[in-house]
Amino acid sequence: MAAVLVTVLGGVGLATQSRVNGQLGAHLRDGLVAALISFSIGLVLLAVGVLVAPKARAAVPKVVQAVRERRLRPWQVLGGAAGALFVTAQGLTVAALGVAMFTVAAVSGQVLSGLLMDRAGIGPGGPRPITPTRAVGAVLAVVAVTAAVSDEFDSPSRLWLSLIPAAAGLGLGWAQAVNGRVRAACGSVSVATLVNFGVGTAVLALACVVEVLVRGLPAGLPSNPILYVGGALGVIGVSASVFAVRYIGVLMVSLGMISGQIAGAVLFDLTGPGIEPATVVGVVVTLLAAGVASLPSGRPRKEPAAQ
Repeated sequence: MAAVLVTVLGGVGLATQSRVNGQLGAHLRDGLVAALISFSIGLVLLAVGVLVAPKARAAVPKVVQAVRERRLRPWQVLGGAAGALFVTAQGLTVAALGVAMFTVAAVSGQVLSGLLMDRAGIGPGGPRPITPTRAVGAVLAVVAVTAAVSDEFDSPSRLWLSLIPAAAGLGLGWAQAVNGRVRAACGSVSVATLVNFGVGTAVLALACVVEVLVRGLPAGLPSNPILYVGGALGVIGVSASVFAVRYIGVLMVSLGMISGQIAGAVLFDLTGPGIEPATVVGVVVTLLAAGVASLPSGRPRKEPAAQ
């Protein structure tokens, strides 16, 4: 029970990160720079953590060795690029869409991506068939996005804007799969997460250089320290899932994290101007989609051999 609570709280932390990064992006009038700040802070925190942990330090060379020995393909260490897209989407769209609609779109994309990644065997667990429950969950995820944005059909700009977090969610599912490969190769969750943040920070830095050359510098940095905690919240969310999976397994961790994100998103939007009924419907259907898609098939699945 305590582990389930930790995953739910971790999900709330990720929803809070969406709000913080969205506000930072709105203040700077630059979602890319806001994402770079968030990733950079998370990278520094992770680097310090790895440096002070002997076992984590020893796992760092294993990533390089795995790439050299082709146990890891170079593209399999680039999950942070998708993470960078996700955090950028937060900075670009949360202020306009609201946290709830952003989370509905992003989680729906993630559910669909998880279905496709499992089918293709991109993750470390090998291929998983598209069972009826997984297929129904994927369809429900699409219904959830449609329901959440149904009241925006007369506003094409916002309707199209919701596709950004949906695409970010698709990328996040791929990132989770390849990050799992990195973890299997080095045996350290913190090092795999550090690689993710390092790649994401590099991608965002390059994108920001191009953007500054084209558009100029963003607005001045805000003085409110709360707007700089997005990176730390991302690290906390990942740490919560790492802690809990040992006790309750991947299925309940996924459901707990998604439930926490949805609950936090709705609470945040309720404290603002309010939440549209269509978004509430989307939230409910998203939770249903996540649950159905995560149901195991009726036939036990043979576990892959240890790597």
